[in-house]
Amino acid sequence: MIVGAGPTGLFGAYYAGFRGLSTAVVDSLPEAGGQVTAMYPEKMIYDVGGFAAVRGRDLVKGLVEQAAPFEPAYLLGRKAEGLAHTEDGVDVTLDGGQVVRAGAVLITAGIGEFTPRPLPAGDGWLGRGMVHFVPALDVHAGQDVVVVGGGDSAFDWVIALHPIARSVTLVHRRARFRAAESIVGQARALGTRIITDAEVIAMRDDEDGGLAEVEIEAKEEGTVVLPAQTVVAALGFTADLGPIENWGLEIDHRSIAVDTTMATARERVYAAGDVAAYPGKVKLIATGFGEAATAVNNIAVLLDPQAHLFPGHSSNDG
Repeated sequence: MIVGAGPTGLFGAYYAGFRGLSTAVVDSLPEAGGQVTAMYPEKMIYDVGGFAAVRGRDLVKGLVEQAAPFEPAYLLGRKAEGLAHTEDGVDVTLDGGQVVRAGAVLITAGIGEFTPRPLPAGDGWLGRGMVHFVPALDVHAGQDVVVVGGGDSAFDWVIALHPIARSVTLVHRRARFRAAESIVGQARALGTRIITDAEVIAMRDDEDGGLAEVEIEAKEEGTVVLPAQTVVAALGFTADLGPIENWGLEIDHRSIAVDTTMATARERVYAAGDVAAYPGKVKLIATGFGEAATAVNNIAVLLDPQAHLFPGHSSNDG
């Protein structure tokens, strides 16, 4: 069983099928893709081998298609709550009481359950003019968009929306940004209006109840009123592992300690991807793919001691 349907979990489902294992994939989100689908499906990803650049939703689509021949069972919109060992396996209890029996569990939960940080002035506006993520860019065609935040995601939305929206303005409460200088430079090169040392203090509707404008208080510019049909509150998020924290694993800073086989402190429980921790770990999607393969190969031997740890390359299978 795989807990987490992000890129690492989806690759794990493919690789488990390649190893002849049947797999169930559970995720609390309603769609496969994890953080990529929920937070930045339109964002270009540059650190996946073989792709100069790949859009988040296209990467997820490809991973689902890669696993499809092996028919993994997807339990989406479900939360893994409890874990108990049986004589020859592991029982995972889902919300609602359903129990899934597995020979082993691979946790690929990423950052865990995440909650966007709120925009105080946006109270009551979520879903009617304010969003935290941009699942589809074309929804904002011809709009005036105000992006609030100073991290990579905020600048990603600015750059992605620039050719779509009528106008894009970025507002950040500090003069310095958390985002990489290269991406800040890209936004500036587009001529994006950037207002720093500033906060959105009010959002106002039109006669139809839709968002019409925002009021900003800026250190240098004073009070600024901008037209806006959408505010993207890209203020980051808080995250935790939820019930997984109570599974008796060795956890530090929302990460699960693993050994070189990707095994955790509990028998038959493995972890891979951003949720897994070991000295020298680098959190990349590409890293997660390799960790998932390592975990699955060791699970295959655990379940069948006669199996080979390394089964050969997939290019030889067919």
